[in-house]
Amino acid sequence: MKIACLGGGPAGLYFAILMKKAFPTAEVVVHERNRAEDTFGFGVVFSDETLGNFELADEPTYREIRQLFRYWGDIETHLGDAIVRSTGHGFCGMSRKKLLQVFHRRAQELGVELRFESEVHDETQINADLIVVSDGINSALRTKHAAHFQPSLDWRKCKFTWLGTTLPMDAFTFWFERTEHGVFQVHAYPFEEGLGTFIVECTEATWRKAGLDQADEAATIAFCERIFAHKLGGHRLVANRSIWRTFPTVRCGTWVKDHMVLIGDAAHTAHFSIGSGTKLAMEDAIALCEAFVRHGCEDVPRTLRAYEEARKVDVLKLQKAAQTSLEWFENSERYMDQDPVEFTFNLMTRSKRITYENLKKRDPELVRRATAHYALSRGGARVAATEVPAFVSYQLRDMHLANRIVVSPMCQYSAVDGLPDDWHLVHLGSRAVGGAGLVITEATSASPDGRITPGCTGIWTEAQAAAWARVVRFVHAHSGSKIALQLGHAGRKASCSVPWEGDAPLTDARAWPTIGPSAEPFKAGWHTPKAMTRADMDRVRADFVAATQRAEQAGFDALEIHAAHGYLLSSFLSPLSNRRTDEFGGNLEGRMRWPLEVVRAVRAVWPAHKPLFVRISASDWLDSQGGFTCDEAVVFARELKHAGVDCIDVSSGGNSPLSRIDYGRMYQVPFADAIRHGAQIAVQCVGAVQGLDHANTVLAAGRADLVAMARPHLADPYLALHAAAEAGKHDMPWPKQYLAAKPRPKAGEPD
Repeated sequence: MKIACLGGGPAGLYFAILMKKAFPTAEVVVHERNRAEDTFGFGVVFSDETLGNFELADEPTYREIRQLFRYWGDIETHLGDAIVRSTGHGFCGMSRKKLLQVFHRRAQELGVELRFESEVHDETQINADLIVVSDGINSALRTKHAAHFQPSLDWRKCKFTWLGTTLPMDAFTFWFERTEHGVFQVHAYPFEEGLGTFIVECTEATWRKAGLDQADEAATIAFCERIFAHKLGGHRLVANRSIWRTFPTVRCGTWVKDHMVLIGDAAHTAHFSIGSGTKLAMEDAIALCEAFVRHGCEDVPRTLRAYEEARKVDVLKLQKAAQTSLEWFENSERYMDQDPVEFTFNLMTRSKRITYENLKKRDPELVRRATAHYALSRGGARVAATEVPAFVSYQLRDMHLANRIVVSPMCQYSAVDGLPDDWHLVHLGSRAVGGAGLVITEATSASPDGRITPGCTGIWTEAQAAAWARVVRFVHAHSGSKIALQLGHAGRKASCSVPWEGDAPLTDARAWPTIGPSAEPFKAGWHTPKAMTRADMDRVRADFVAATQRAEQAGFDALEIHAAHGYLLSSFLSPLSNRRTDEFGGNLEGRMRWPLEVVRAVRAVWPAHKPLFVRISASDWLDSQGGFTCDEAVVFARELKHAGVDCIDVSSGGNSPLSRIDYGRMYQVPFADAIRHGAQIAVQCVGAVQGLDHANTVLAAGRADLVAMARPHLADPYLALHAAAEAGKHDMPWPKQYLAAKPRPKAGEPD
């Protein structure tokens, strides 16, 4: 078998070594465009958990690499002059140049041919049964066959330069420094005696404002040494092709073409903030070699397809974590006023791979400090410093919540003529008894034509209000929870069957006409809505006002206006569903105009001492296709704040069936975070928040003020009571009827 590896970085070299070891008779050639002594960059870093994979793959390289490692277990965060140290993490670093030298020696020892100053732009230049394309971010063959590989390069918002430093370090070190130009941040770590990696990063706007778009290496060094002089203490920065760059997130539709395969940065990238580029490359090499060992070399395309199928999920997971981390650093300026401990906790949990409980195992002291800061800064003197974030009380106007766990609205599709019945009493009542601070009803329509399905609840009649009052009385009489009504209108997504009957537009006698900002159906086969006239807007606004008054008569503690998920108010906000050319369409100001009218009208009749929430879809997940964006959501949230709204319930999607939602745990929290800091308003987050650990993570990092959960509460109506017991909070009130089942404190826990 003839194998050609195009690119002599860690991916290509390590694969060549592993394949030559596994198949000694194979002819393996590595083509590298640069000279053997040319190495760009400084150090590479791995976590402890990565090392086991390397030992199993090739023990000789593992042993030699281990002898060159610098080890450390701490992360040190510098926020201005404050320093917070976190321990228990486990890293090792080494010189990139020495890593490649180890690979060169091992490859030659095994009989791999290394051809330096050999660049391959066309696969027809070489004769090989397998071509491994490992030539990095700017891969020539990936570019040549772009129509097949379908690469996407997402060029990000920050500029960075990769430097070295003589500053002694014994920890992974982050510096965040405010300057007259903006915030500069440093990612630094030691990798050998007397030398460390020192990556400087800033937004493009800050970079340009500082004049760095005109800087050469010498000017870059001089600038960075000046702004970090008080940290460097006389130590120097070192350049090695240290130009300013923009990081691209590289993804490909496929990595395989016939007998050709992309690995490493040619196939995918992961941001340096999680230190996984070299790890990804070497693990690609391991997985690709294992595929040939398992499936054989007789049918190369089949083996390559098996490799891609087996490897892609792990890569996607790591890329998702890296992207979340990358976006955190792009927006780090928003956190610069956080307390240093809160900031550090936020930084540690940025990628979602580390959570409150996970960090507590690594560094219990940091979590203790973050917990105490949250309890005392959010709850005041009346809250114990040991109170975990989810159980710190919260006040909105005159509504006092015993904790920050919220039962998210969940449609039950079980009403008749809009009337809530015993099902709704049991559903909502049991979750209130279960201890949540706030319970929010399902989407309840202000108008008969505003229901999603015939089974949806309403509050357009006095009888419906009276039925809701029964639910409210139960919650108030038998729990410490507060209860809010979610009030909405389904717009063009109305007149559908219930989910268990097809979840599609009604076509029988039960169907009713729908309305929307424009006469455009949600998607093919759906009802075409009537484009609303000014009279229609006035009528629906009046329905919202009347429904609000009935909600007050029913005794609800709070009200939430539903302006999300492509329903009526949401569809006005999105340019994908609002095609109007009058004053209620066009730019954001026009698209917000009528939803804000409704909100102001509701606030005017809703009691001043009771809070008003608005649920929004903060993104259509179609920024490049002209959808509603998070930046627009921040502007809208500011306007809602001016209109008297107290809390934004931040969701996403729903306006277009074309949305490409990137699901995953806590996947909508970044939108809530952006709105909380951008609009300076309280937010409630939703979206695959899977219990107490996630809730504590989000809250302690300052990303949200309330945490709403839907499916977890369907699975466990008593989630809050169980979470309190899990957290050792034994002063949580239980219904007297259930006291016999209340968990008792464990040895050493406070009673």
